[in-house]
Amino acid sequence: MPASWLVTGGRGFVGAWLCRALLERGDRVVCLDRPARRPRPSGLALLGIEGELTSIDVDLLDGDRLSRALAKHRVGGVFHLAAQTIVGAASASPAATFDANVRASWILLEACRDRGVERVVVASSDKAYGAHDELPYREDFALQPRAPYEASKAAADLIARSYWHSHGLPVAVTRFANIYGGGDTNFSRLIPEAVSAALDGRPPVLRSDGSPERDFLYVDDATRAYLAIADALDRDEVRGQAFNAGGGRSYPVREVVELISRLAGTGVEPDVRGTGNPAGEIDRQYVDFAKIGALVGWAPRVGLEAGLGETIDWYREHPEIRAPAPDD
Repeated sequence: MPASWLVTGGRGFVGAWLCRALLERGDRVVCLDRPARRPRPSGLALLGIEGELTSIDVDLLDGDRLSRALAKHRVGGVFHLAAQTIVGAASASPAATFDANVRASWILLEACRDRGVERVVVASSDKAYGAHDELPYREDFALQPRAPYEASKAAADLIARSYWHSHGLPVAVTRFANIYGGGDTNFSRLIPEAVSAALDGRPPVLRSDGSPERDFLYVDDATRAYLAIADALDRDEVRGQAFNAGGGRSYPVREVVELISRLAGTGVEPDVRGTGNPAGEIDRQYVDFAKIGALVGWAPRVGLEAGLGETIDWYREHPEIRAPAPDD
């Protein structure tokens, strides 16, 4: 196994859970992120692990500093999670999104190639597929993005896999469903906002009519999938591959919000403010995870109801983190 793992975006929600999972199995972890500018605590602080790893502030667009950091910390494996992940923000600022999600990815991959990094896992997204009539999405489906966020993830996905086929860099990409769990402070996302609303006794806001369907993956299952893929990157059949991971079915978002309300015990009804699906969003998505099961032995362990229960418990214990009521 590598001397140390680098996690880009490690101060974020999923990155922090991944850092904790690596630490729990005894690995050395380096968290790389831009200097913190957030008013809220980082994901590392929320999980209580800031003092257990090395944290460095490096902009991924600075290739020279990045390459020096890989050498200094003897990085042998990289999880690249840093990205602009908010669909609305990506649409509003496409050029900045392409810098963050595409340019930064190839700069990192070049640094990994230059420094002989042994294993690289790049976080793509199920959104890279775009919209398909056939469901669930399989890894052999064409990537046909239309919106800026989808296009940025598809471009980084293709570039990353080319580094194995053209340069021999052991890399794989992940196309995971919507990841949820405790510690997510991006309240433009459905689940953290709906959980905050339900616990505070206010109606969760739906920007659609509630009919769009999504696939949900509990964060602990997502971290297990990342680790399983990375650990298998010594095998040629895993290198250069894309892997889906999800919960196995899609759920209408209104059904998810109503389940959150029931599990939270407050019984609030959603505030439905939209008609149909918001502009730029895909109406229905979920992924087939047979490939990751066959090649690295992963399957989800936490169903939606159990995962939402864990998530609600986390936000109940951290009222200071919950979302404020949205502006009308």
